[in-house]
Amino acid sequence: MPPERHETAADTMALRARLDHVYWIGGGSGAGKSAVSRRIAARHGLRHYSTDDAMSDHAGRSTPEDSPFLTEFLAMDLDERWVHRSPDTMLETFHWFRGEGFGLIVEDLLQLPRKPGVVVEGIRLLPHLVKPLLSRPRQAVWLLPTPEFRRAALEKRGSLWAIAGRTNDPERALHNLLERDRLFTERLQEETGRLDLTVIKVDSTMTEDDAANEVTEALGL
Repeated sequence: MPPERHETAADTMALRARLDHVYWIGGGSGAGKSAVSRRIAARHGLRHYSTDDAMSDHAGRSTPEDSPFLTEFLAMDLDERWVHRSPDTMLETFHWFRGEGFGLIVEDLLQLPRKPGVVVEGIRLLPHLVKPLLSRPRQAVWLLPTPEFRRAALEKRGSLWAIAGRTNDPERALHNLLERDRLFTERLQEETGRLDLTVIKVDSTMTEDDAANEVTEALGL
């Protein structure tokens, strides 16, 4: 077995240089990341990469050794995932919130042409994983929705009950999911603050145009 490879400062700097054409848009679920990212990509002639769209592919490329939380999650039925566990447990054990598969996102980005640039978005862009890859502060932003905005956004999309409605206790499952996502957004707020990263609060007073304009300004586009 080859010796474990430890990344050096030079490796990190080289990786930053290879990703300096990438703009990162993370945040809580229901914040409008996908819509805003697509709008910005179209407006500025950039490529759009959705980490949500890559989830199935990345799950298939993962192994139990490098993604133990994903393996455990896939072995559960829907009630075990969303009804019988507390929101805190769901938060702490959800594989994408643990950073599993983030390396596969980076692999995908490195395989894309440098031109045009890339807007990558999704809940999987955890601040502590993204920050080491940034060449400059205005390369990443996180959208933090209020609970009210999140629920309204999911209702508008028609996806509020998409997962919970398939369980044997939809009301409890929905409560657990919304509370887990609220806790995740709080974690993002704490982590971005600690790492001095840019955030935009998203509430019911903000339109999609407003959000797109604020993100565009935050990224210096």
